[in-house]
Amino acid sequence: MSAYRRAGIRMLHRLHFYAGVLVAPFLLVAAVTGAIYALAPSIENVVYRDQLHTSETGQSQSLATQVQAAQAVLPGLPVSAVRPPAESGDTTAVVFDDPTLGESVRRAVFVDPVTAQTLGDLPVYGSAFALPVRQWLDHLHRDLHLGDIGRLYSELAASWLWVITLAGVALWWTRTRAARTTSRRRKTGRARTIGRHQTVGIWVAVGLLFLSATGLTWSTYAGEHVTELRSALNWSNPATDTTLPGMTATAPAGGEHAEHGGSMSAGGDTSMAVAKVDAALALARSAGIGDGVEITLPADASTAFTVTEVRSAWQFSPDAAAVDPATDTVVSVNRFADWPVAAKLATWGIALHMGLLFGIANQIVLFVLMLALITIIVLGYRSWFQRHSKRSRVGRAPASGALREAPIGLILAVVVVAVAVGWFIPLLGWPLLAFVVVDVTVGALRARATPREPAAPRKDLEEIS
Repeated sequence: MSAYRRAGIRMLHRLHFYAGVLVAPFLLVAAVTGAIYALAPSIENVVYRDQLHTSETGQSQSLATQVQAAQAVLPGLPVSAVRPPAESGDTTAVVFDDPTLGESVRRAVFVDPVTAQTLGDLPVYGSAFALPVRQWLDHLHRDLHLGDIGRLYSELAASWLWVITLAGVALWWTRTRAARTTSRRRKTGRARTIGRHQTVGIWVAVGLLFLSATGLTWSTYAGEHVTELRSALNWSNPATDTTLPGMTATAPAGGEHAEHGGSMSAGGDTSMAVAKVDAALALARSAGIGDGVEITLPADASTAFTVTEVRSAWQFSPDAAAVDPATDTVVSVNRFADWPVAAKLATWGIALHMGLLFGIANQIVLFVLMLALITIIVLGYRSWFQRHSKRSRVGRAPASGALREAPIGLILAVVVVAVAVGWFIPLLGWPLLAFVVVDVTVGALRARATPREPAAPRKDLEEIS
């Protein structure tokens, strides 16, 4: 085995061990809350079935009539948007801007489209239209209801998940190659625990890498860098041009991550636009916009209506159109097919991460993936405790010194990569730097205090077990 490969394996093993031991508690919390959140869309559909669905059948009332019924419930608030029924049996949601609610939260009044009877009002969060139960579970998963400070836990977990996963895959690969040259024996004790830990990890490695990458896009520090990178490379989601001909352009509503926040409403006085909402929907339909949409009402005379296909199950291309019923024209169309590939992948990835893209099947896969991550963490801790000495019940750490004994070329490469990745993902870089400094310092102090003995021959596989 070459010096580069030997040193690389030892560094990966020590990194995988310490990152797993120290970051696993954060990952465990993220996995447990993520497993619950994965089923949130289905839970929400059951809890709020009386607001979301109706058993009435027959001809639907006009959207304008339904909006007026909702306005009678909340007469002091401006209407910002309307969500017509996506399917027969669904209700209409009339959305109001409510300054008493938190950031990115609006209020929706649910209306039976057949009878125009109101069925209650609820706060809704972001463009994903999360109702209170899903809002609560979302914040539990993202920040443990601790605000900006709490978001650091989820960013730390997402920052390290891909490192732990890739290091684990590399170690599995080296063990697999070494095992081909050794006799196959029935695994018992710690070896069996490690075998199960590796098997589950390999099966779900791609899924864990996906969750880490998509989770980082919502994070505080790494997420900002991701947004800047996408903007620099022209990978951002194209905005729909809502400016009427001859008018001054206005800032588009929404944002890169409106699914988890960012009000999609235009704000301002929309009272004059209510009567034109049916015509706006008809114009959007003529432009090829499908079912399951949100109609954003214009707040001023220079802005068009915006009709956008919303995030829903099996919705792969959220097209949008800006329309002007006053002149019976389609102002602009924002086709998902014309988006940059990176923007499309990001949109699909976000919907997958939230359990929306493939409906209940998506939610079940995420739930199983979280159970697998919990299993990996438990098996990892078990294998650590099984590696204890007679004097201690706490498992021993892998041998140190890999970085000090590594060839200079490998050390420089590790430093360059660590600095670059650490800058882009700060909650990976700073803990990693602290770990390296402490590890090297402690190792050097121990080396000075311990008399040097002749090095014993090592076995490739035993060295990293």
